[in-house]
Amino acid sequence: MHSAVAELWEDRVTATSPNTDAPPARYDDLRALVINCTLKRSPETSNTQGLIDRSTTILDSQGVHIDVIRAVDHDIATGVWPDMREHGWETDAWPDLYQQVMAADILVLAGPIWLGDNSSVMKQVIERLYACSSLLNEAGQYAYYGRVGGCLITGNEDGVKHCAMNVLYSLQHLGYTIPPQADAGWIGEAGPGPSYLDPGSGGPENDFTNRNTTFMTWNLLHLARALKDLGGIPAYGNQRIAWDAGCRRDYENPEHR
Repeated sequence: MHSAVAELWEDRVTATSPNTDAPPARYDDLRALVINCTLKRSPETSNTQGLIDRSTTILDSQGVHIDVIRAVDHDIATGVWPDMREHGWETDAWPDLYQQVMAADILVLAGPIWLGDNSSVMKQVIERLYACSSLLNEAGQYAYYGRVGGCLITGNEDGVKHCAMNVLYSLQHLGYTIPPQADAGWIGEAGPGPSYLDPGSGGPENDFTNRNTTFMTWNLLHLARALKDLGGIPAYGNQRIAWDAGCRRDYENPEHR
């Protein structure tokens, strides 16, 4: 049964694509930003960075411009305003980082699991993304529209799906478009043990993790390509500026009764 399905799929792909070894499009005009939410400051080894490197290798092979930020290396203030210097903080690196966020077609949030949940740095980054979520683009939509998001998770014992669920929900709530299978992760065995990059961990060789990382990366590329070619999410029925002006296309106007 499995071989029959595989043959059917191979025949279908061959019939619809003259060169199945080549990507269906070019991606060298896309930009990707990966924010590493490790708790470790540079130059300390980040196991999360090891998994990030798997994804960015694929992006780089397609000519994508890639920026990788280790958030803990930057003096990001805590809060839910775009610039916390306007709310009592002496310094805030977020406004400059936000410009990189907005320049990217693809955003990947990556981080470790601690106590079965996302790291404090991951939560801070999501809070600061949220702080800017009320800003609008030129079409009157929320500013993150037209961009795609995914996540990478590393850790021990348990929590990959739980952490990914929180990150991906947060990104879509802010306006990012999430492709299929937009998460990947690696965890070791239960109890104390080697981390992803430690010798003998099996992390870099794990076929399940490598497959999911590959699928996530390519799905981000495909969807980012489609949205860029489309000019973003169509500006109809989703414009905050129109709603605030009183436009209610899908609701009856009681004044007309």
